[in-house]
This record gives sequence, structure tokens and C-alpha cells, in this order.
Amino acid sequence: MNQPSVLRRRTFLSGVAAAVSLSGTRSLCGQQADSGKFRISLAEWTINRELKSGEIDHLDFAKVASDHGIFAVEYVNQFFMDKARDQAYLAEMKKRADDLGVKSLILMCDHEGRIGDPNREQRNKTVENHRKWIDAAKYLGCHSIRVNAASEGPWDEQVRLAADGLSQLTEFGAQQQINVIVENHGGLSSNADWLAQVIERVAHERCGTLPDFGNFRIREGESYDSYRGVEKLMPWAKGVSVKDQVWDDQGNRMPLDFERMLKIVLAAGYHGYCGIEFGGYANLNASRLALEQARERL
Repeated sequence: MNQPSVLRRRTFLSGVAAAVSLSGTRSLCGQQADSGKFRISLAEWTINRELKSGEIDHLDFAKVASDHGIFAVEYVNQFFMDKARDQAYLAEMKKRADDLGVKSLILMCDHEGRIGDPNREQRNKTVENHRKWIDAAKYLGCHSIRVNAASEGPWDEQVRLAADGLSQLTEFGAQQQINVIVENHGGLSSNADWLAQVIERVAHERCGTLPDFGNFRIREGESYDSYRGVEKLMPWAKGVSVKDQVWDDQGNRMPLDFERMLKIVLAAGYHGYCGIEFGGYANLNASRLALEQARERL
């Protein structure tokens, strides 16, 4: 991204931050009203720097969200990687969210292997590794876990392998009434045509997508148009991740056109949560307000 784009983004967020102070604390005083369009949630990765540095403790994530007028959250397992089976820790997470009126939506899972690994033993191990997170998601009150559809090999073979791993995991999730959803998250998974084929092959109501506006970069110099990609993946969406930077189909990154993208989301009949995953901790109020204002203009 070139320097003018960075400056435009900073100027935009600064302007929105000023609008927050001028408009008062309408959203900070309580639960979001149901707009009939979509609600706003907070993805934990938004504050990953503060979590990694220890400035913010994972157990305080729900409080960070509520302090900024957001009452639904999406966890990332990286920040409590060794706690999936720690009942006392999960109970504390749940209590803190419940006490604040914060709803737990999604548990995003990383670093548990490739769901489409060409080696069957490794693929099965990846499925097994994710089962504990389904259990944790169920306990916390989430509706879904998010997984990555990583694989290797030719296009069709990766479709087959990823679908096999996802099918196994989805069957287990269905027993717990937990969805298994796939984010476009690098490699072929960031090609919406490929990911759509995978979901179609799994063909299970509990297996869906988590379209991420800003994750359509396939590899260096190759990307899938974000607007077209979101439209392609929305039929299976059980969540939406909002980033303020998107891609064209030629490897170029640019600022998000909020209204254009959100019209695509709503046109698909989606009225769930749109998760903030941009702006960082310092700009949480500005990020929330930017999304609220775009929603009001729709």
C-alpha cells in the first residue's frame, strides 16, 4: 500500500475519532440496538499486539469490547492455546463475558495442523486437534469455530482433501450443534472459487464460511477481488470479518468502500454480526463508529 493510502486511512480514523467525542457515548452506554441490518462484534485479533505484549490480558477481552460499546466477541485460540481443556479458565472467560452482557460468537482456531493435509494420518490428527476447541466453543456459548482450509497439491486434489477433513470435523461439530466455518485465509482458501467448491463438496448445513473483506491475497502478487469474493462466499456465511483494506484481482490493495461491501453482505440476506478486525486497540471507538455510520447510510 502506498503512503498516500496510509495517510488517507489515518486521516479518516482521526476524523471518526473526533466524531465520537462530538456525538457523545450513545453506543457506549449499553447494548447495541437491533438495526434490522446487522450487529457489530469485535474480533480478538484486532488487539493482538496488546495481547502479545501483555498490555491486555486475554481474560479482559470481553471488558475491552464492552468498554468500547461492543457486546459480542470472537475469540482467537492463540491467546489461550493451552486452556482448551482448562475448565476453570473457560469458566472464568464465560463468567466475565456473561457479567458484562457480552455474547460469545466464534472461536477462531489456528496452529492445529492442516485440515486438508495430503497425509491422511496428519489430516486425521488435525481433525482431532480441533475437537477440543469445539468442546470449548460449546461451553462458552459460541455458535461456530473458525478453521483454516490449508492443503497442498493441484486445485482439485486440494478441494478433495480439504473437504475430507472438514467433513470429519463438521460431523463432530454437528453433534454439539457447533458450526465449522472456513475463513479465506491465504493460499487457495483466498480464492473464493476454490473455497466455494470445498464448501459445496462438504454439503453440510453446519459447514459454512467466514468471509473476510481483507484476506483475499492468495500469494505475493496474486489476489482475488474482495467484493467479488465476499459475494461468492456469502451464501454460506455464518459470520463476517470487516477489514478496512481490500484487494482487486491484480494484487493491489486499497481502502474499503464500506457501503459497497455492506450492500453485498445484506443482499445475501445476512443480518448477523459483522466483526471488527481493523484499526487496532487505539482506534476501537473510531472503527466501531465507522461501521455504525456506514450501516446507518444503507
